[in-house]
Amino acid sequence: MQSTCGNLYNLTSKVQINTMVKMGEFWATLGSVIASLMFVRAILKEYFPYQLWGYIEKYSHKLVRFVYPYIEITFPEFTDERLKRSEIFSAIQTYLSANDSVRTRASRFKADVVKDSKSIVLSMDDKEEVTDEFKGVKIWWVLGKNTPKRDFSFSFYPAADEKRFYKLTFHKSHRDLITGSYISHVLDEGKATTVRNRQRKLYSNNPSKNWHGWKATKWSHVHFEHPATFDTLAMERKKKEDIKKDLKKFSESKEYYKKIGKAWKRGYLLYGPPGTGKSTMVAAMANFLNYDIYDLELTTVQDNTELRTLLIETSSKSIIVIEDIDCSLDLTGQREKKKEKDDEEEETDPIKKKQKEMEKERDKSSKVTLSGLLNFIDGLWSACGGERIIVFTTNFVDKLDPALIRRGRMDMRIEMSYCSFEAFKVLAKNYLNIEWHELYAEIERMLAETDMTPADVAENLMPKSDEENAESCLKNLIEALEVAKEEARKKAEEEARLKAEKEKKEKEKSAEENVNKEEETSGNKDKEFGSIDHKEGKGVEN
Repeated sequence: MQSTCGNLYNLTSKVQINTMVKMGEFWATLGSVIASLMFVRAILKEYFPYQLWGYIEKYSHKLVRFVYPYIEITFPEFTDERLKRSEIFSAIQTYLSANDSVRTRASRFKADVVKDSKSIVLSMDDKEEVTDEFKGVKIWWVLGKNTPKRDFSFSFYPAADEKRFYKLTFHKSHRDLITGSYISHVLDEGKATTVRNRQRKLYSNNPSKNWHGWKATKWSHVHFEHPATFDTLAMERKKKEDIKKDLKKFSESKEYYKKIGKAWKRGYLLYGPPGTGKSTMVAAMANFLNYDIYDLELTTVQDNTELRTLLIETSSKSIIVIEDIDCSLDLTGQREKKKEKDDEEEETDPIKKKQKEMEKERDKSSKVTLSGLLNFIDGLWSACGGERIIVFTTNFVDKLDPALIRRGRMDMRIEMSYCSFEAFKVLAKNYLNIEWHELYAEIERMLAETDMTPADVAENLMPKSDEENAESCLKNLIEALEVAKEEARKKAEEEARLKAEKEKKEKEKSAEENVNKEEETSGNKDKEFGSIDHKEGKGVEN
């Protein structure tokens, strides 16, 4: 029995040894074949004409496709145009990071912080492969990168960065499903997730002299963290609801705008005295729609070409704001009449003369024209991109050129007026956390008689120390309203006095002009009669 077991053991050992020898021979043969192929390839590439080498590569790829039943699609991180980061790459990255079924199959991740700097998002690490399923079809994703060759020579320019890409692999029998439905599904889901998770930004345009150079940009940005909402906005409830409905309808009307043949954009004109909440309204709109804000400073834009370039660089889901447009450039209406009037007044008023000089210096630095701005808002260039809102703010709507604010350019006009009682109740709830007080009746009466901006009302409602309570703040507001009412009365009296003096001076000036005209007419008649008498005297002498 023992001899039989020993024989079996020896036989097994011999079989294992023979197998190992054969495997070693196999790998040696395989290595030899690969080396031979590489040698032949090098010889062919070195001595064959490049035209013939192109044919060899072409048919070799066909042979591989015949044997290899899978299709590969590559999505590079950067496009060829100005090395701009590909939106498709970003959407794929977001989709794979947010897809739980995909993430559970990965083993190596990279962590990134988003939104409020507290949320962490995990994404695939380099050279990591994961699988996904779509309608029962299995798909493979891998994140690869091309490392450039290192050049150790000295250069003033930075070295080329590593170029990453996503490679999608699937069986060729599912070509139509993957290229038709799956890729669109990935892009849509990725973009939607980006909108939900992104940290919104507040952009400001850089001067054109800073547009060029290493990593120079036309817009600089900070995180947008303004807390304003329509709930905290000091405005009548019905008015706020109308604005919210209009904004919501716009954001959901992509197909409608396409159907009617209009660019997917909408204009809002916010006008009213300073301190009525125009900037707060813009922040509330951005928070309501989850949009970025582009604060466009026209005085730093050299000409219309730069203005168009800035427009192209803005993204969708954004609000483009031009604040105090009546002060930005000479884009107001009746400019010729205004020029004539200013020329007359600057002779007697040194302040107006100084303002005129400042306007001339400003016009030298910027050559943006009304035509260029109109094309920016409503011309052909406005259709480059979609889902944009353009907002103008102004303190004096009557100064703006009618062509700038007509319907179709400024689609909705929102008057930001003085504080009403309903707006006051919103501020009282915000600042004092109260909804009713016995002083409300007096405040309602005084707000109806006195103009006070929401900013001034809010300043009086804000407690300045721990000793102040809701009642003391309301009394401070009543005192401020009484002071404002008295100042308004004095101002009205002063304006009436100045108006009366002006009318009196105009009447005296008119009367003096009439007297001068009568004297001039009388003098001309005397000259005419004297000439006739002189002629008659000469006739008698003859």
